[in-house]
Amino acid sequence: MIIGHIENFEEELYPYPEAIKKAMRFLKENDCAAMEPGTYEIDGKRIYAMVQKYQTRAVKDCRAETHAKYIDIQYVAKGQEYMGWCPLTSLITVEEDCLAEKDAIFYKNLIPESDLLLEEGVYAILYPQDVHRPCSCVEKPESVIKVVIKIAVDVL
Repeated sequence: MIIGHIENFEEELYPYPEAIKKAMRFLKENDCAAMEPGTYEIDGKRIYAMVQKYQTRAVKDCRAETHAKYIDIQYVAKGQEYMGWCPLTSLITVEEDCLAEKDAIFYKNLIPESDLLLEEGVYAILYPQDVHRPCSCVEKPESVIKVVIKIAVDVL
């Protein structure tokens, strides 16, 4: 997992594969907070962005997940939320395996769980071994606009 702020992304790009650079440029070059919810192709099915508008919720109502075919770049364009995170280990119990239909495995627990505060402009790059629980409220539920960019692992 890599976390950073969009203001600093140019200085941080040098070690990244071209696919991640392309995704980060999409975030920097677009007014993501003003975009309509939906899916935006960046490089066909290999790299695409999903603009989401939602209310954050209590951590107990958020599911922990991993993905196998795509990595995530989760970028908060407006609002703030907590994202739980932990590395994928044998301590974590699978709740539901939806890899075939949704490219997601959901988990019952995150052990040990670290909370990351994602505020406006902050992004997290999440790889297949990064168990993450997005969408948790900070103090109380609030509206968030988030862009989730999916990058196929085979283009990294």
